[in-house]
Formats: sequence, structure tokens, C-alpha cells
Amino acid sequence: MIKVLSSVWALLLGVVLIMLGNGMHFTLIGLRGGIEGFSPAELAIVTSGYFIGFLSGARLTPVMIRRVGHVRVFAALGSFMSAGLIALPLLTEPWVWTILRVLLGFCMSGIYVTAESWLNDASTNATRGKVLSAYMIAQTLGLIGAQGLLTLGDAATSALFIGASILVSVSFAPILLSVTAVPVTEAARPMPLRQLFSDAPLSTVGIFLLGCVYATQTGMAAVFGTQIELSAHQIAMFVAMLFAGALVFQYPIGWLSDRIDRRKIIFCAAMIGAASCGLGWFSGDRFWHLMAAAFLAGGVTAPLYALFLAYTNDFLSLEDMPAASGGLVLTFGIGAIMGPLLAGWAMQQFGPFAFWLVIGGTFVAIAVYALYRMTKRAALPVDETESYVGMLPTASPMAVETAGVWAAEQAEAEAQAEAEAEAEAKAEAVPIDQDLAKS
Repeated sequence: MIKVLSSVWALLLGVVLIMLGNGMHFTLIGLRGGIEGFSPAELAIVTSGYFIGFLSGARLTPVMIRRVGHVRVFAALGSFMSAGLIALPLLTEPWVWTILRVLLGFCMSGIYVTAESWLNDASTNATRGKVLSAYMIAQTLGLIGAQGLLTLGDAATSALFIGASILVSVSFAPILLSVTAVPVTEAARPMPLRQLFSDAPLSTVGIFLLGCVYATQTGMAAVFGTQIELSAHQIAMFVAMLFAGALVFQYPIGWLSDRIDRRKIIFCAAMIGAASCGLGWFSGDRFWHLMAAAFLAGGVTAPLYALFLAYTNDFLSLEDMPAASGGLVLTFGIGAIMGPLLAGWAMQQFGPFAFWLVIGGTFVAIAVYALYRMTKRAALPVDETESYVGMLPTASPMAVETAGVWAAEQAEAEAQAEAEAEAEAKAEAVPIDQDLAKS
């Protein structure tokens, strides 16, 4: 593992720094928005703007890279993102923030595509799985660390926004100084949603609903904390718990999914998420109950994303996986746009604790649909399923496609190795049987 990391450490360091800046700005939106008197509905629109930009960037960045190259696109997007972060405290109007968040989402999506194509080029088939895992861990650690940095300043001033901008600007140095321009790995055109639903109905519906959950968690958690009058330190801890849970639960859920019908794991994970939201709903002002609810709800969200991707790949050929991955990312993004809007409306109408009601209800919908699908399709034998890869919802279509293809190739290689070992064992048994027959 150390040898693998030595070849991509600069890229991973850059990713951590980018996620520190991006993670700070996500929580700062809720903190500063509360100070400025923005309503939950207004902040929900601001939150959705990010995911509109993210979807656009995922499709347009490969085109930009083909025209001017990785380095120029990466540097340009980084500059715009840094400028956008600084502009947020200077122009505190909901409609301005919405435009800036579209810009930030577009830039972050493009940065992901570019960085992930470099990581893909820097790894081999033998190391790609470890590189992807290290990349996802780097992202999660950056998001968790960002919440700690929020305790060092006051959201009412520009200092924390400037700090986030500095982190993003500095993050490009280790990346740009350690990589060279490489041919772009073009993202496949997304599979039409009708075909995707026909091939993988559970994944299509489930990942749409999960997009609602994830965007509501990451975009509206700080708004919820502000509405119930948590301190800035408490809000930072609350958001950090969402990502810490994902870091803890990713491996055990993935391990189980390679051994048990994935639909059962999806059902159980969604029910755990719903139960944790129930805990959050009844917690009132008991802070540590809120921490536990956030840890559990966030802990199952990221693994569910990877589960839906893996379950889809179980029923597809290797040639169809890239297009299906693109379709799932698109479906997730549509859900991510709609989720905060629903949560913002509910919080406006029924109070801040409707935050838990929206997330919990969505988890229940995932669980019920998974249970329904168990009655419509027989489970695949475990030895015929693809390997689970711990992807995060923050990954671009580039990483999702790479992970899916890698998992399928690994499964094929393992099956071939087992077949060869079995054939070799039979060949060795033949002379023994002949000797017994002679005796």
C-alpha cells in the first residue's frame, strides 16, 4: 500500500486540501445564511444550485479538456472556485449565492473529473482498487477536517471564507507540480433513464431517493443546526458526524454485501437510516442524541450509494457499465437538486425538525422499494456478483465508471483463477486415480 501511495501522494494531498475548502463552504452557507436571516426555503434553493452546477460540470468538463488540456482546465476551474468562495461573504443575497453555488458546483465537478483522470492514469489494474480506496478516504478525511477548521473563526466575518479560498488555491500546487497532461478518459454518454430503469429498477429509484437524502444531509444540516440554535462548534461537530459515520460503516457494509443478497443489505441499511432519523426527531435539544443520529444516518448513506452501483453492475455486461454509471450519476444528481428544496419547504412549514422527517421518510421509501423488488427478481448467487467498491456520492462519473469496470474485471479474473485452480486440481488427481486402479 505504501508503494502505491508513494506514486499518487501529491494528488491525494491536493484532494484533501480541496475537500477542506469545499467542506468548509458547505457548512458556512448554513451558518452565515442564518446570521443574514435567510429562510430555510431560500437556503434550500442555494443548496440545490450547487448540484445543478455539479451535473453540468460532469458533462462539459471532458469537452473542455479535449480542447485545451487538463492543466489549463484544472487551473481555470480552481481560480473560479477560489474567487467564488471569496465572493460569498461580499454579496450576501440569496439569488447571488444561488448563482455562485452553481459556479462552485460546476468547478468542483470539473476538478473531480480532472483529478480522477490523473489518478486513473497513475494507477495500473493491479493498484487501481487501492488508489480508489485511498482517494475516497482522502475525500472523507478532508470533509471531516473542514468542520474542525470552522471552529477557528467567526462565520459572521469573511475570515473563514477567505481561509476556504486559500486552501483551494494552495491545493493545486502539489497536483500541478507532480502531474503531466494525459489523454482524457472521456465519460460515456449516460444510459437513457427508461432503459436504466428497465435494467436496474431498484438502483434507479433507490439512487434518486438517495440523492435527496445526501444533498439534504450535506446542504441543510447546518441550516437545521442554526434553526435550533446550536453553537457554531456544535454545528461543526454535527456535520462532521455525518461524514465520520460514512468512514466507519463503509467497510463492514461492503464486506457483507459481497456475501449476502445486496437487496437485504440495502433494506437493512435504509431502515437503520430511518431509525436514526427517528432518534433525531425525538432528540429535542439533547446534543449527543443528535450526534448519534447524524453518525448513523450519514454512516449508511455513502455505503448505500456504493451498494446501488454494485447491484446495478451485477446485472450488466462489461460494455454497458460505463453508460449505466453515467445514468445513475445523473439520476442521483436530479434527486440531489430536489431533496433540499423539499426539505427547505418542510422546514419552513413545520419547523426545523422536519429536516429529520424528510430524510427519514426517504430512507423508508428506499427500504420499502427494496423489499418490493425482492418479490420481483430472484437473487443472484453470491459468486456471480461483482465486487463492492467503496464509492462516495462526491465522486464524478469518471471515478464511478472506472470503479465499475475495475470491479467487473477483478471478478472475472478471480473466477478465471478459480477455474484454473480447479482444473489443475483435477489434473493432479488423475494420476492418483490411475495408480489406485492399477493396485
